[in-house]
Order: sequence, then structure tokens, then C-alpha cells
Amino acid sequence: MTKPHSPDAIWSLPTKHLGQTSHVFESLHSTNSLALELADDPSCHGLAILARQQTAGRGQYGRTWQAPPDSSVLLSLLLFAPPQLRRPVLLTSWAAVAVCETILATVNLQAKIKWPNDVLIHGKKVCGILIEQRTTGHADFPLATVVGIGLNVSQTAGMFADAGLPDAVSLSIAAGRALAFNDIAEQLIHQLDRYYATLLDGDRQTLESLWKWRLGLLGKYVTVEGTQHAHRGRLVDATLDGIDLDVAGTLVRLAPETIRHIHEA
Repeated sequence: MTKPHSPDAIWSLPTKHLGQTSHVFESLHSTNSLALELADDPSCHGLAILARQQTAGRGQYGRTWQAPPDSSVLLSLLLFAPPQLRRPVLLTSWAAVAVCETILATVNLQAKIKWPNDVLIHGKKVCGILIEQRTTGHADFPLATVVGIGLNVSQTAGMFADAGLPDAVSLSIAAGRALAFNDIAEQLIHQLDRYYATLLDGDRQTLESLWKWRLGLLGKYVTVEGTQHAHRGRLVDATLDGIDLDVAGTLVRLAPETIRHIHEA
């Protein structure tokens, strides 16, 4: 297979499904873009692409952003997942839980998930997730998925202030000590692989329970902003199949795919 870019380093990690081969680049325009260039080759399933610097990354709703050298773990995983694991809502939740478990394992802090694709520490954004999918033309592997994760590691408060990002934080700020790119990246791939294995084994409940707890909104009054309408009510339950709201005594179920944001009312 001819690859459009040659990595600066190749890691071989002792994982079960994902990241056994990890291509590390000093700089890329976008890790997701490179992964999508490989999306016609099912033999690349589980390939991890990492960059120490990103100059034209993509975020939710077409936003763009840059990451200075060695400031963040910029990771894209290429998946040819089975049909039951292709829902973007499920994949985003899986990635968010893996990020939270990485934070717990490396800096001993409990992170929260902000619907749909952000991870927060003490209310400030430390990570964003972007799921992109494309058809492949392969009968056996009709859909490729790229899971993009940007996790802030070593930025200082001054860097965020200069960038006009007062509500952002890095792991180093939160932990009060310097952290190494390699250590965080390897732990993140390990956690992604760990929870992907549980999903392949048919255990969605473990992931869903962790995701629900880290949303931290059960029983609270929230505003749910959908693609068509907004709802305000008490959050009764949150699963990957539906969000249940008590709206003035009436139970309303909303499909996760129709929800853009959930926040406390």
C-alpha cells in the first residue's frame, strides 16, 4: 500500500484491537484528513495517527483550530467497525469515556463529559472529539470511521489567554506538573482499545454507565437544544438510545442524534 505521508516514528503497542500500529508525525495539517485518505483500505483498521503539531485541524460544525508543537495529543483512529458499532453517538461516547479514564489514570482527576463531544476538567474544556465517516465501496467494509481526538496536555494559562480561550485548560495546568506527550498518548490508545473490546464483546452497559455518570446531569433541570426544537425539563435518564425529560409532568424521549447541546437550565 502506498501511503500519502511517511511517519517520523512508528510505535508498536501491546493492544488487542486498536493502535497496535501507531504512526507519529512531527507535524500534520490534520490527523483526521490523513486517516480519511486511508479509508479505502480495510487493512488499516485500528491504525492510530498521531501528530505533535497540527496546523489545520477540524472541529465540530466546521470549526478550525491549530495546536502548537508538543502541546496536545492529536490522535485519529481509523476504524472499519461492525454494524452495531457505527453510530456516531456511540462512538463519540466511547471516545469521551476513554479520554476521561485516561485523565483519571494519568493525573488522578475526575473529568466530566459535555454533550456531545467535549471533555471538561473543573468546567473547562480539555478535549474535543470529532467523528467523521465515509463510504468505501467495499462490500464487506462499506463504511470507514475516523475518530479524532484533541487532548490538551502542556499548554500554559498564558497560551490560552493569548489564543482567546479563557475556558480551556490543559492536563499540565490541572495537575500542576509537566506531562509527557508519549505517556498521555499511549495511555489514551490503551483506554480506547480497552473500551472498544468491551463493545465488541457486546457489553454496552459498562460504557453507558460511565458515560451517564460523567454527564453529571441526572435529576437536574436542563435545556436540551435539538436540531429543530429546544426542550426544558428534568433529566430523568440518559442512554445511548434516548434522552428522557420530565417536561411539566410529561415524559418526553428525544433521540440522541437530534440533540446538539444539553446544559443546566
